[in-house]
Amino acid sequence: MLGCGVQPIVPDGTQRTESTTSDTDDSPRGRARIHTDLAANYLEIRNLGVALEEAGIAQRSDPSFGPAYNVAALIYIEMQDDRKAEENFRQALRINAGDSDANNNYGTFLCSRKREAEGIRHFMQAVRDPLYRNPDRSYVNAGVCARRSGDTAAAEKFFMNALRFRPDQTQALYQLADLYYASGRYNEARTLLRRLQPVASESPEILWLTLRNERRLGDSNALDSLGHQLRSNFPNAKETGLLDAGRFE
Repeated sequence: MLGCGVQPIVPDGTQRTESTTSDTDDSPRGRARIHTDLAANYLEIRNLGVALEEAGIAQRSDPSFGPAYNVAALIYIEMQDDRKAEENFRQALRINAGDSDANNNYGTFLCSRKREAEGIRHFMQAVRDPLYRNPDRSYVNAGVCARRSGDTAAAEKFFMNALRFRPDQTQALYQLADLYYASGRYNEARTLLRRLQPVASESPEILWLTLRNERRLGDSNALDSLGHQLRSNFPNAKETGLLDAGRFE
């Protein structure tokens, strides 16, 4: 799903930052890892009560296992308990200040609470880890956060950094195209949207941005084609309603 939201990362109990060389399933660390993974799985299917119970077992099994606090924080976010979410993020980072997943997720939390500067600091801490598996996502999140605060120049740099790590990063392509459209750089937006189309599933957001951009560039044939696709494939989308109402901005 494309859009303007920053993206958390559900933690993986086997992440690189935690040594596994001497762990067994019966060790405290092994039990913590297993229950953290279970908590993350239950979180994904939104069984929050069981997810929280599993996270608690993980924390009690090995109080020094940072990912257990990271996943607990994500569960508390879903439960709308910001105080406990923040407590758990901070504990995860007290255990390992360089935990890239926890930094990304805490940054996501802070940005969504309008604490953009703090959030961006945590995204940048995440990407400092040369073995971090998702630097492109944290750069996109930083870009969304910077744009939200009105710093479009920083947002552009963050989105471009995301594309340097992963040239087909769909969120980065979409967000940067949207930024260019908003600033009147329509040819640059067109280039990015053409890169986006082969790597992203068709969505009303992409069609709508492309349609509006082609309208600005004066391509009536593209406008008709895109309008037909939007009405045919997404008749109930809000973007289709805006098109039918002639509300392009």
